[in-house]
Amino acid sequence: MVKERLVEIKVFGQTYTVKTDAEEGYIQEVAKYVNEKMEEVLKKTKSVSTLNVAILTALNIADDLLKEKEKRIALLREVRAKSKDLVEKIDIKMGKMDGEKNPIMG
Repeated sequence: MVKERLVEIKVFGQTYTVKTDAEEGYIQEVAKYVNEKMEEVLKKTKSVSTLNVAILTALNIADDLLKEKEKRIALLREVRAKSKDLVEKIDIKMGKMDGEKNPIMG
């Protein structure tokens, strides 16, 4: 059973304590990623509103996530198609081998 713990992180200058069952290092990495994304938004928009920066950052992260999901789906389709093609080729080869006379057995 994984034990939940409290982890203190800093996001956009604010300190938050999060309750999590993930490793602290992972949570710190998540916070670092969010901070980097917020800095990108801040540089592009020059917005002074923390709420606006947070909302735009959330939209950017959601966009990244949805694009990655689409890539994953496309990759899975490609793998399935290639796997099916490979199985069909193997089946054809195996069928030819079964249909051929064994030179030893006559």
